[in-house]
Amino acid sequence: MSFSIGEVLNQLKNEFDDVTISKIRFLEAEGLINPDRTDSGYRQFLDNDIDRLRYILRAQRDRYLPLKVIREELDRIDAGVPVDAPDENDDDAAEAAPPMAARPAPSLFDGGTGDVSLSFSELAEAAGLEANDLHALRDHGIIADADRFDGRDLRAAKAAASLMESGLEARHLRMFRQFADRELALIEQLVTPLLRQRNPDSRVAATELADGIAHEGAALRRALLERQVAALLRS
Repeated sequence: MSFSIGEVLNQLKNEFDDVTISKIRFLEAEGLINPDRTDSGYRQFLDNDIDRLRYILRAQRDRYLPLKVIREELDRIDAGVPVDAPDENDDDAAEAAPPMAARPAPSLFDGGTGDVSLSFSELAEAAGLEANDLHALRDHGIIADADRFDGRDLRAAKAAASLMESGLEARHLRMFRQFADRELALIEQLVTPLLRQRNPDSRVAATELADGIAHEGAALRRALLERQVAALLRS
């Protein structure tokens, strides 16, 4: 069963007083939710989309998390990696947690990888791939050419598995690696001057800059592709 954005708002209003249609649209624009669309372009939310919205809104309201951190938690959930969030009803955990200002700022480039260390066969099983498909993904640079694999490889393998279920082959996915290489070259131009400085603050600034470019670049890519696909479907 699917729901319109107005029906979703009605379901959430009792728990989240400040939720609005504009806020739901904003979270979609930020890439945190991805509802389906009807042929006419109207959003269609499924139960799992609503559960995802609740997770986001609770993380904002109860744990005061910024969208970047929530996005990382969702990425880890999507990849099957546990998220160590404090129990909302555990007063002892809340008291033991350091203040938000004292916590290091999470980044796209250092979060969600250390919790996972998989062998080749474990990665294939976790991603739902045959060994020959995973070999092909490694040959085309979609996952690392390594003996052990981390959370990023798991996310890449799962995403590749979904695309391959749609009829694509590993060789078709090589273009995504090429896109990433081009983005890396752009990021490298901007952050290299910061990395050359022997100042810890400069490295933090470089990480934040690269993180922001990666997130906003993904949002821009999605928006451009959506526009082009919409035009294709109207033709």
